[in-house]
Amino acid sequence: MDIHTVTDGATEFTCNAYLLAGDSPALVDAGSMPGVEDVIADHVDDLDAVYLTHQHRDHVGELDAVLDRFDADLYAYGEHPRRTAALSDGQELSLAGESYEVVFTPGHADDHVSLVGETRVFSGDVVVYNDGAFDDGSFGRTDLSGQSRERLIESLETILDRLPDTVAELYAGHGDVYRADPDGDDDSVRDVIERALERAERREPKYPDE
Repeated sequence: MDIHTVTDGATEFTCNAYLLAGDSPALVDAGSMPGVEDVIADHVDDLDAVYLTHQHRDHVGELDAVLDRFDADLYAYGEHPRRTAALSDGQELSLAGESYEVVFTPGHADDHVSLVGETRVFSGDVVVYNDGAFDDGSFGRTDLSGQSRERLIESLETILDRLPDTVAELYAGHGDVYRADPDGDDDSVRDVIERALERAERREPKYPDE
């Protein structure tokens, strides 16, 4: 299955929006890059569903444009006027023919979920590989209204508890995709998340101006 970062090259602030171009094409987050629906159409003729990790503006800014273009179903944990179905913790999903578990991971956002599969995880903003604060295991900011470092720490622990050892790829809402070396010479995805957890547990400001 091909996975395309359809917001790659954006000139405005946006999340990474991932297109899973399988038998039933699916999009994880819509981003806030104008014209993202055209980029999606460059890869697929139809889009079956959009799955939201959470509803911060950089993840949903162009959601209406995507839904209008493709008439796709919308799956989200939090309420949304165009939501087709609600996501719930522990729910099993099929994204483009692959199985994923919905893991409720609040802290960065109250409605945040991660999608955990056998070989990859779509982590939204709860954990990222590199984001300017840390280059090899970082976590979503928790200094704004409605956010909680304590809840985020618990969410990182939850992901680790429910992460299959076979997961080798981390698709985060920001920064680069992380792919572990199949020969085992690099950190595993679990190593990256554990490092993010250790940093979050220090309870120090992520950015100097927090």
